Amino acid sequence: MNMLNQVISEFELPSTGGKSFKFSEHLGKPLVIYFYPKDATPGCTTQGVQFRDAYAEFQAAGAEIIGISRDSLKSHENFKAKFSLPFELLSDADELACGLFGVMKMKNMYGKQVRGIERSTFVIDKNGVLVREWRGVKVDGHIQDVLNFVKTL
Repeated sequence: MNMLNQVISEFELPSTGGKSFKFSEHLGKPLVIYFYPKDATPGCTTQGVQFRDAYAEFQAAGAEIIGISRDSLKSHENFKAKFSLPFELLSDADELACGLFGVMKMKNMYGKQVRGIERSTFVIDKNGVLVREWRGVKVDGHIQDVLNFVKTL
């Protein structure tokens, strides 16, 4: 599924902080959207915390960060509060954005095939065009790669 250099379609999802996230309202600056499998699991926590720790640098580069998983808003609010995540998390229970970005995959979990989110990060420029994607992300070193790329925009 090649989406590079394509304009991202409008989507709207419920967001932490009692808001609704509407993609078109976030044009005008780079947007980092990262998809992760599940709140409060080890890899997802590490990733969220690393984005948190680099958040000021992303903001200095003019970018905003959004995290998306299929967890409920209640789960997101708890995860966000527990780790002081400074960016909003979107609940995609109906896999609207997951489908748009093609991040749902069959994965092996304890010897069983399960369908879940493949850890992926997307950078969208100020005009709403997808300019970089990372799929099947390994957390180590990833946030720095994303930040280095955002600084080139």
